[in-house]
Amino acid sequence: MTNKKKADQQASPKKTPLHDTSGSAQRTRLLAYLRQHGSINTFEAIRLLNIVRPGARISELRAKGHNIATHLGTLKDDQGREHQGVATYYLSACAIEVSA
Repeated sequence: MTNKKKADQQASPKKTPLHDTSGSAQRTRLLAYLRQHGSINTFEAIRLLNIVRPGARISELRAKGHNIATHLGTLKDDQGREHQGVATYYLSACAIEVSA
């Protein structure tokens, strides 16, 4: 019997269905969306990606070295109600260095 270590498996956005609510799957979906679209707001993350706490996932992505900026603004929800202080997240092309 050989003792081989498996390669670190990165979750693919195509392999993380919306019903997978693990933190890893949520981070993968969020990062893939940011890479494709450049930005996402809190309402979109909840509705489109099934991420109930997008701010927590953003914080985790930042801790992994992703340069994500936040803008707080007033946005309307799906029912047309205005909400102040809603976060919109933007992915920068440059990664930041994270100290261990």
